Amino acid sequence: MFRFRLYVADHTQNSALAVANLNALFRVHLPDRHHIEIVDVFEHPKRALDDGVLMTPTLVRLAPSPVRRVVGTLSDADTVLQAMGLQVLAE
Repeated sequence: MFRFRLYVADHTQNSALAVANLNALFRVHLPDRHHIEIVDVFEHPKRALDDGVLMTPTLVRLAPSPVRRVVGTLSDADTVLQAMGLQVLAE
């Protein structure tokens, strides 16, 4: 099971795009094999800072190890898959 945490900033356009893009991407490449936790940095600023998140949206792959991160709207599927170490799923 892949575990991810997506840090967003309230309901901003970039955050909404990141959520939609991530859901679409994982529906295709990780169906029934992923869990996404969404953390709003306005509601949990200390958590974001403790986790080293300085920009949103930020996607963090928590499991399996190693931890990986990518920042942005997640609109480029190939870049997201590569950054998360999932490029073999796209081949």
